Amino acid sequence: MTESLKDLRLFVAAYEERSFTAAAAREHATQSGVSQHIRKLEDYFRVSLFERVGTRIVPTPAAEAFYARCLDVLRAHQAARASISRFVGGLSGEISIGLMPTMTRSALAPALARYATEHPNVTVRVVEAYSGVLTDQVLAGIHDFAIVPAVAGVRGVRAHPFIRTPEVLVSTPTSKLAHMRPVALADLGPLKVVVPGPANTRRQTLESYFARSGAAVERMMELDAMMGTLDLVSRTDWVTILPGVMMSSDVERRQLRINPLAAPPLSLELALIEPARRVMSEAAKAFLAVLEEETIAVNACWSKVAAEAAGRRRRRRQKSGGR
Repeated sequence: MTESLKDLRLFVAAYEERSFTAAAAREHATQSGVSQHIRKLEDYFRVSLFERVGTRIVPTPAAEAFYARCLDVLRAHQAARASISRFVGGLSGEISIGLMPTMTRSALAPALARYATEHPNVTVRVVEAYSGVLTDQVLAGIHDFAIVPAVAGVRGVRAHPFIRTPEVLVSTPTSKLAHMRPVALADLGPLKVVVPGPANTRRQTLESYFARSGAAVERMMELDAMMGTLDLVSRTDWVTILPGVMMSSDVERRQLRINPLAAPPLSLELALIEPARRVMSEAAKAFLAVLEEETIAVNACWSKVAAEAAGRRRRRRQKSGGR
């Protein structure tokens, strides 16, 4: 018979207390029980572990060496239990989510961090793609849900409003525009604009906006590569228009020049889409709830921007009326 964890715990208690009676009280055992476990260890190893000196026990050299290794074993056992305990509770299973760069650059990281802590037994798979691809993948049942720009109904896909965010002009940090000051594209002169490809539902929206706002677009460049778009804009005089929720972190960092669109403003409606033939799993619902909360938090800065802009307009009207 090999030694058990209980044998080791009682031995360590006896070693540290120098008393079977005290060890028994510490480990909620009986004095005779501690003695039996120590005797079992001595019989197994064929060596004495303690010398009895009056009412006290004195560890032998064998006990000194054994004690250090027992501590290693008990610590390892406690660490092993701790590594398992974080998986106790919460949901389980696997979910697949489709997100555009609009979401993966902003709300995804804090949402994943929270969700992984609350539901460590759920495996989360996130696929980044543009709206057309994500819609096809949801229709095929690849994803539990995806977040895309709101579009007309697609057969086999159920859609729900997710969030509204303003569209903003993004340019190089050396731009002469005042950071975060609303701008009208018609006032900016010929523009070189990076736009998404035709498969992206925002492309048609942007082209319609250019015409409606009177923007003078000198050149267009198609890029369905968000990191490449941001890098190009940061280095050159090319500009782009992106959802505000995606650019929230740049409001304070100022690594890019951000300007809300005005005259007229432009916003993006994001929608949740899911397969119409399936009921969303509890694990997916929980992730959606966290993602929505984090997206609202990230997007909150634009409400403050809108309020400040409204205040400036009100003050101009009051000043004009007072003349």
